[in-house]
Amino acid sequence: MKRLPFLALAIIFFAASPLRAHVGSPDVFYEGLAGPYHLFVTVRVPQVIPGVAEIQVRSESNDVRTIQVVPLRLTGQGSSVAPVPDLAQQSKDDPQFFTGSLWLMETGALQVRVMADGTRGKGELSVPVPSFAQTVLPMEKPLEGVMIVLLLVLTIGIISIVGAGAREAKLEPGAQLPPNNSRRARIIMVVTAVLVIGTVYLGRSWWDSEAANYQRNVNYYKPPRAETKLENGNRLIITAAGNDPNWDRNVDMAQLIPDHGHLMHLFLLSADGMNSMWHLHPDRIAGGAFAAEVQAIPAGHYQIFADIVDRRGFPWTLIGETDLTEEVCTNVCWLGSDGSAWFGAPLTPISATANSAITQSNSGTKIIWERPTGPLKAGIAMEFKFRVQDKDGKPVTDMEPYMGMAGHAEFVRSDMSVFAHVHPAGSVSMAALDLAQQSLQSGLPGDSGPMQESSVPGMSMDMPMSSGPLPPVVSFPYGFPKAGDYRIFVQIKRSGPIRVETAAFDVHVE
Repeated sequence: MKRLPFLALAIIFFAASPLRAHVGSPDVFYEGLAGPYHLFVTVRVPQVIPGVAEIQVRSESNDVRTIQVVPLRLTGQGSSVAPVPDLAQQSKDDPQFFTGSLWLMETGALQVRVMADGTRGKGELSVPVPSFAQTVLPMEKPLEGVMIVLLLVLTIGIISIVGAGAREAKLEPGAQLPPNNSRRARIIMVVTAVLVIGTVYLGRSWWDSEAANYQRNVNYYKPPRAETKLENGNRLIITAAGNDPNWDRNVDMAQLIPDHGHLMHLFLLSADGMNSMWHLHPDRIAGGAFAAEVQAIPAGHYQIFADIVDRRGFPWTLIGETDLTEEVCTNVCWLGSDGSAWFGAPLTPISATANSAITQSNSGTKIIWERPTGPLKAGIAMEFKFRVQDKDGKPVTDMEPYMGMAGHAEFVRSDMSVFAHVHPAGSVSMAALDLAQQSLQSGLPGDSGPMQESSVPGMSMDMPMSSGPLPPVVSFPYGFPKAGDYRIFVQIKRSGPIRVETAAFDVHVE
């Protein structure tokens, strides 16, 4: 970090801008039920902590009168003891839209509790929020110049005032200034200058120490590295390495929380324009490492994204690259439990009018995106809704939960700088959401009582109790973090020999 006068401390600590979630995706999106009210929640987390998070809540119905929001820890001490909630402001132009802001004062796994009150009573929901410092914000040059000038003025002023006091404080009005007074004043001014300069130096040293600690905290929360090696040409060993020594000590890979049934969700994307994508679930082995069988995957260079959740409920996405050198499987290949694969054309630069809306999976299933009209804009939350048809164009009647949900989606930017694994409930980790539900079911901090079972659309608890198929429609709340070309992978599950269907949509975002 650039060295600054320590008087600028408060300015740096309280500056804020959007933060990343997953890899390169700045916002947290969630869709669920707060009692009888269906809410769409966006949390824009600050880039520096402490900082101000912006909360946006849209109600599906027009009978919500007030929305209150409050932050608290996801687990442990403080997870059920919340401060006084803040009242969100209702839009005058759109009464179903509410906005608020919250101070996030600590890093780690937090939750934002949303309390709705309306004509049908009260309801609550909790949104897991990974809170961490993403960067150190530099001070603007003009402000830095002003601060330096003020520091010099204060330093000179203090020395001058002390010298004048030592020289003239005991003089009678109109009396001649004794030579000894001037000499004593000069000595005292020199001593004062040394003390003031020493204090400034100590202050700068303290600030440099705080800045170094803050930078270490930033490094701690950077995406960990996925380090890999191949055994016998078809067994990929994955280990995690943090960007700070404390990460390896604090995140125990032997104590991860299962996220919709698996400890790790591994995504391998071909570096050759994403012309193939593999969604695998490695097994944990000794030493906190994971192993995945890759005999079904063609040789080539692959980008790695691996989702895990630590025991505190904080989600991490490991990133890395690997080269696979042998293609062992030549016929029907086993991809492991819930594994899936997709093959297609490379992603190439596309225009705003060339966004795809209808795509066939490798087995012929049609997945149709009900795409909104007009160009897609970065930074705008929206619902991505997809209809599933058979190869004859008829709605499928055999959809079933895929790892307990109606579907999965992966949003990947062409340069791999953005990766988001999204579910029908949003971009939050399902394991963290389970922890938030446990806190919510305690009835704190509001008084609306335990959460209803159907409060999370698209999760296993929201699936029909009968053995019948799911509706042939799946949707995902998300917002593109920045402009560029993206590939959206949509995954659903059908009964029969072809268990998991994957389709890809290429879009340009302005």
